[in-house]
Amino acid sequence: MVFSLLLVEDDAEIREIITDYFLEKSDGTIVIDSAETGNEGMEKCLEDEYDLVLLDVMLPEVDGFVICRELRKNSDVPIIFITARHLENDRLYGYHLGCDDYIAKPFSLAELYAKVMALLKRAKGMVRDEVMSVGRIKLDPYRCTVYVDEAEVILAPLEFGLLKILIENQGKAVSRDSMLIRLWGYYFDGNDRVVDNHIKKLRKALGDSAAQIKTVFKIGYKLEER
Repeated sequence: MVFSLLLVEDDAEIREIITDYFLEKSDGTIVIDSAETGNEGMEKCLEDEYDLVLLDVMLPEVDGFVICRELRKNSDVPIIFITARHLENDRLYGYHLGCDDYIAKPFSLAELYAKVMALLKRAKGMVRDEVMSVGRIKLDPYRCTVYVDEAEVILAPLEFGLLKILIENQGKAVSRDSMLIRLWGYYFDGNDRVVDNHIKKLRKALGDSAAQIKTVFKIGYKLEER
C-alpha cells in the first residue's frame, strides 16, 4: 500500500529533509506532495485526497490553524501540526480545531515518522487496540468493555473515558485539567470538580478494585497495580 501525504511548510530545507527521509525510510511506500504557502496548502487540501497532512502553523498568507479548521468541515484526514510554537495554549487550540497530533521544532525525524505511521495504520484500520490491563482491571477500547477479574463492569461513557485515560497513564498522576480537556473539551466552562464526581461514580462501579485509583493531592488521580 502506498500512502499519499501533503506537507505544508514554508521552509524549503525542512520540506526537502522530511521528503527525502520519508521516501528512504518507507522504501517508497510514502509519497509526499508539498506546499509552501497557506493558500497553496489550503487549495491542495480541499481539492485532493491525502492519507495524512503535515501542517506548519506559521505560514505566509493563511496560517495552519485556519487550514485545519476549514479541512475539518468536510474531512477527517489525520493532521499533524509541525510548529515552532511551544505554548500549551497553542497546542490545546490545535487539538480543539481537530488535529490528531503535534510535534514541536526542532524535532526528531524518527519521532515524526513514528507518529505518521501510527496515525496512518490507525486511520486505515491496520491496527486494533489491544486489551489494556492494570492490576485486576482490564479495558478493551475496541469493544468498549471493562472487566474486574472475570466480571464485566458496565460503565457510562464518561466513566469509561476516565478509566481509559488513567490506564493509558498507568502510575502517572493525571491532572483534572487534562481530563477535562480530553473528555469535555477545551472550552468547557464548568468547575473541574466535575471530574471528582465522575471518579466517585467510577470507583463505585469498580467495587473493591477501586482502591487502585489513587488521589494525588492538588493534582488529580493515578491508577496503580494495587
